[in-house]
Amino acid sequence: MTDTMTGGPAASADEGAGAKPYFAFHVFVCTNRRPDGHARGSCAARGSERLRDYMKVRAKELGVASVRINTAGCLDRCELGPCVVVYPQGIWYRVQTTDDVDRVLTEHVQGGRPPSDLMLPP
Repeated sequence: MTDTMTGGPAASADEGAGAKPYFAFHVFVCTNRRPDGHARGSCAARGSERLRDYMKVRAKELGVASVRINTAGCLDRCELGPCVVVYPQGIWYRVQTTDDVDRVLTEHVQGGRPPSDLMLPP
């Protein structure tokens, strides 16, 4: 079979099995902004853009390997924000300060121990 994008041979379904992922972690930071005064509020109004920018810089400063910090649109948990979700585990956090960002990066991403006091309920 031929890969329609490259014209080369297509990879079989099991060729990727067991392969190391390009990033071990994807961190999605909600930066959705609702109108001022909206009943649910918004993550951006609670400072998520500043925290996302800090997280990107801080991950590099700490030498956190194999992580991608991503901007996300609405994650639909506005009233609990600023919201962050870390994959592949799918763990949700309320991250309000730069100290909270540091803890997610050092305890969860680097240390493998998600900080339970920052977690949002499923």
